[in-house]
Amino acid sequence: MKRLGILISGRGSNFEAIADSVAAGRIDAAIGGGDLEPPGGARAGRGARARAERRVYSLEGSGPRGLRPPAGRGTETELGGSGLPGRIHALLSAGFIREFPLRILNIHPSLLPAFPGLDAQHQALEHGVKVGGCTVHFGDECLDSGPILVQTAVPVLNDDTVEALSARILKEEHRIYTEAINLVLAGNFRIEGRRVVFT
Repeated sequence: MKRLGILISGRGSNFEAIADSVAAGRIDAAIGGGDLEPPGGARAGRGARARAERRVYSLEGSGPRGLRPPAGRGTETELGGSGLPGRIHALLSAGFIREFPLRILNIHPSLLPAFPGLDAQHQALEHGVKVGGCTVHFGDECLDSGPILVQTAVPVLNDDTVEALSARILKEEHRIYTEAINLVLAGNFRIEGRRVVFT
């Protein structure tokens, strides 16, 4: 069975959604060989760490196997030797990303290339856009700029707050991350320039 390494930052809700999809058979892969905090990246909150440990225990039946504390370069070496076909990441160093071309996925709460970086929903509201959304893309060495796998649009309402818009986008993130992982696991795509072409 194929294995996913998952790096968690923030609340870990996308991890939860992926774990749900694995448990329900919507993703034909196992979770293992991951890290709770990416080197050089955003830290996972205590709640995210606890949920991840519980979920991997429930999926693998023997404790938080594959979830290791951050260890800088050692983490990269350990994951690199694990044979994992795919990775999900938060914010990683360019050197880390170069080691895994077209094997790292990232999700971002905007319709890239619009509003890369932090506070994408706030940026969207400040700019007065009518449509926001989220994007799953391959990680590359630049910020939120890799080839795009899946995007979905979310309407921006007249009375939206950052919190309200973020909540609606997050629901779509949970849905399209599973879709994107399955597309990559199937392997029926090629890269033409910056475009992902499905075959």
